[in-house]
Amino acid sequence: MLSKAWIWPLVAGMGICALIAPDLAAAEDSVGPVIPAPAPAVVNPTYDPGYDNMSDYFSHWFDRVDRAQAEQPHWMTPIITVTPRLEEEFRWDQYWEHAPNGANIDVYDSGKGLELIPTETEELILNTPPYVTTGNIPRGASGFADWPVFLFKQRLASANEQNGNYILTLFFSGQAPIGIPRYSENAYVLTPTIAGGFGIGDFDLQATFGTPYPTDHLSTIGAQLATNVTLQYHFLDYLWPEFSITDLDFLSGARGGKNEIFLFPGILFGRFQLYGRLRMTFGFGYQFAVSPHAEYDPLTPTYTHAWIFSVRFPF
Repeated sequence: MLSKAWIWPLVAGMGICALIAPDLAAAEDSVGPVIPAPAPAVVNPTYDPGYDNMSDYFSHWFDRVDRAQAEQPHWMTPIITVTPRLEEEFRWDQYWEHAPNGANIDVYDSGKGLELIPTETEELILNTPPYVTTGNIPRGASGFADWPVFLFKQRLASANEQNGNYILTLFFSGQAPIGIPRYSENAYVLTPTIAGGFGIGDFDLQATFGTPYPTDHLSTIGAQLATNVTLQYHFLDYLWPEFSITDLDFLSGARGGKNEIFLFPGILFGRFQLYGRLRMTFGFGYQFAVSPHAEYDPLTPTYTHAWIFSVRFPF
């Protein structure tokens, strides 16, 4: 089993990334130039965050989005790790999973959706419920799983590539138990998360650390510590290879004391200009479990490997 000693230094490091920005900026000079995102948005210099009425608020929507994104790094949103950056886009993810018991599980949309930037430091994600189909077992089933209704981001500190190349953000998300019996936990799940990242040259690291907590059936579902870390590299304008680590520690419940670790090599392509502000990014990768060995009561890990495809339309 991989050691988990790296988790806590990582969390502490995210908390102080804003304090070490001057040193990171100096380090960038020694490793080479930073390549900014293709075709960066032009920020309206006459933009005024004060609005006289609701129509002014919506008429200045994209001015606000451009300014919010100009004040943060221009990294790509990873496939697995939720980025601490603020994004305005529509996203669809597709999972093709294989479980230890031989089941093949297809997850359509995987609970992604519309991402909006209502203020210069906040983002609201409105997701759609994933649709799941399970086959290659005697009693397969198809239907909606529980709905990750929303995710709210509050950016605490950030600097673009020219001024430090770092970010620190808080998340809060909620999931509703609307799934069919086969795919529902029958409890609302609330997840506070801290996220951060920093970049040096063409490399960046983005990470999240959250605690999904069910409001009911705690003895069976259990509380968790969920950590995601992605190391990303940018080259040739449109290529973004990445490598992610996902660590799930079950603190209680049926899987209490167990630990799942997944590795994920993948690549993203983008951002390609489509029309006006509309762009497209897509990518794929292969996720596989390295811990624990397969167990069947309860099924752990929840799947042994999966192909994942993601497409986004930033605007």
